Amino acid sequence: MRKSITKLALGGTLALSLAACSSVGGGGVGLSPYGLVRAGQVYNVGSGAMSVTSPREWNRQGGLSFTDVRWVEDWTLNGPYLDGVTFVTGLPDNKRLIWQEYKADRQVPRFRSTMTAPEVASLLETLFRVEGGSVEFRTLGLAPRTFLGTNGFQFDFEHLDGDEVWRKGRAVGAVIDGRLYLVLLDAARAHYYAQALPDYEAMVRSAVRRR
Repeated sequence: MRKSITKLALGGTLALSLAACSSVGGGGVGLSPYGLVRAGQVYNVGSGAMSVTSPREWNRQGGLSFTDVRWVEDWTLNGPYLDGVTFVTGLPDNKRLIWQEYKADRQVPRFRSTMTAPEVASLLETLFRVEGGSVEFRTLGLAPRTFLGTNGFQFDFEHLDGDEVWRKGRAVGAVIDGRLYLVLLDAARAHYYAQALPDYEAMVRSAVRRR
């Protein structure tokens, strides 16, 4: 099951749409729902409440569908099974990071504006277990980190999924004025995490909150 947050519940069908893309960038080809992110350009992501700059070409998720969350946007470098960066841009109180049916057997918790860093980390773990099919989840670290000019956190983790692939992730975020701002990297632990991490860190450093 692919790891981009807004599509966790959809399975792998959209992952195949990146077959026409190159391994570095190359979006906007054929019927792909991904567009090309050009190196060095500033992009408003998610709801538009945050902007970032990528140091090289990535693939950006296309237009919203009824299963998308307007505050969340996904990018990928090599395809969503291998790596992905998710931007959460001011998720408000009582909203979820993904769309779920009201009667879903296992619900992902809603974000609460009073959440602490450990509580946000727990929310992310539940997301991966419930909708991502993670059978094992390990916290590697949770520490303070400045993000968007305020006191935030860095959450490092890894997880084993039903496809028997270990994946590794990092989330840097902060709760600002009761809203969640976050940039999350999740990638196959072998090779792809290390490949994407420098780009991810550059995006985190470049992030600007847009009022």
